[in-house]
Amino acid sequence: MSAIEVRNLNKLYRARVKEEGLKASFRALIRPSYKEVEAVKNISFSVEQGEILAFIGPNGAGKSTTIKMLTGILHPTSGDISVLGLDPTKERKQLSYRIGTVFGQKSQLWFHLPPTDSFTLLGAIYDIDKMILKKRIEELTECFELGDLLKTPVRKLSLGQRIRCEVAASLLHSPDILFLDEPTIGLDVVVKHKIRELILKMNREQGTTIFLTSHDTGDIEQVCRRAVVIDHGEIILDQPVKKLKYDYLNRKIIAVRYDVDQHMEMPKGVTLEKAGKMGARLSVDTHICPIDEAMRWIISHGGVADITVEDPPMEEVISTIFSHQAVTG
Repeated sequence: MSAIEVRNLNKLYRARVKEEGLKASFRALIRPSYKEVEAVKNISFSVEQGEILAFIGPNGAGKSTTIKMLTGILHPTSGDISVLGLDPTKERKQLSYRIGTVFGQKSQLWFHLPPTDSFTLLGAIYDIDKMILKKRIEELTECFELGDLLKTPVRKLSLGQRIRCEVAASLLHSPDILFLDEPTIGLDVVVKHKIRELILKMNREQGTTIFLTSHDTGDIEQVCRRAVVIDHGEIILDQPVKKLKYDYLNRKIIAVRYDVDQHMEMPKGVTLEKAGKMGARLSVDTHICPIDEAMRWIISHGGVADITVEDPPMEEVISTIFSHQAVTG
């Protein structure tokens, strides 16, 4: 059974047209002109219960608009949406008791209060029995390793600590679906890894369906089994992450801090993008040279002070997908 069904979904915005020149600006005050902007264009997809789906694309692709329509925050211009058998537009209140949401840039925790107080308030909002809420907070505290964070005002928490508390807060009422909108944005590599581990654990132990929007390719590779790629409001790809990874995520970037001779012969599949006295950036085609071999080659030359592996930006991945589709038709 599908947890989410979307058919021919569209969203149009009415945007004000800004005209140049002083005279045009005064005219716009009296008689403004508008244009229609298609944020989402006739998209269709489904998500099965217990599935972890990556809904990915560059900034402005339509990811956040789609997730807001799925959760009832925005009303679609046309098309059909079913989330857990409910219409998010007409049955938003009923749906809110069965879904959880985490928006990377917006908090559901009270800024000046410790998370434990926010949890209590949210428990009252969701009408959770006090004993059940107490047990649920204990389970989530252990799962997300919150410990002393519960008694620390949110304003004093780091971004990574706050995100962990945000995800825990969204799970208080044991939702069937968790919507995560850019949950790792602004986090460092270590904290991103921790958040991804927690998402997988939650799905594995509780069977929670995860709908994750992101422009971070690491979220896709390490968490999701299937990816839907959206760009300019249109779905351009829908396939298993394993195939997406092989076809489009085969380039990695290695940043190394140490002296590198720009004229040094590189292994096949490794190219030098940038070099200086303190280090270099290398591009690795993992189809030709596995990342572990490239790392061994770098370390074997000695003098490595620091080394990191980075993913290419989502914009590059989207460009590669478009190029591939243009060639294959």
